[in-house]
Amino acid sequence: MGLFGRIRGILKRPEPPIAERSVFEAGPGDVCEVSMVTYQVTGRTSSQRRRNALLTLQDGSDFRYLLVEDREAIAYSLYKSIDGRLDSFTEVPMTLELDGRVFHMEEQYVDWITTVGKTPFPRPGELSVWQYQSDDRKLMRIEWLDGRFMLYEGEDVLTADVEFLFGGGRTVR
Repeated sequence: MGLFGRIRGILKRPEPPIAERSVFEAGPGDVCEVSMVTYQVTGRTSSQRRRNALLTLQDGSDFRYLLVEDREAIAYSLYKSIDGRLDSFTEVPMTLELDGRVFHMEEQYVDWITTVGKTPFPRPGELSVWQYQSDDRKLMRIEWLDGRFMLYEGEDVLTADVEFLFGGGRTVR
């Protein structure tokens, strides 16, 4: 290597570091393992203002929904959709009973969401959410957008039980 080659090597800009992906950027094509069950991420509904994401997970014909929330630490809740209906989004009750279990409303909010991939609501919009918890720590979530309800039943998941394998091959816990 000549003198000019060495100078060119010194003056050459270093390559930028590979950007770290967070769990809030997980989307179609990524893989997620929850409590030793491996799922393919097929969609993501996210809210930037609340800093949360609802990931649509698929294992064969089985669908689950992983809620990822940024609190003091990242918190996970795993849900499955349930059949049911409500007459109007203005009449969502403070308490719900399902299979003998009573759920009490913890939180209600409205936020603008964006969607990627296959999600319960295919278009972005203003999503109304009601979150409930029972005395034995089971969870229920109700969502409403464009005249359509989605009902979910689930429970919190330990952070150590969730692992992501992003499309580039990088693993994140």
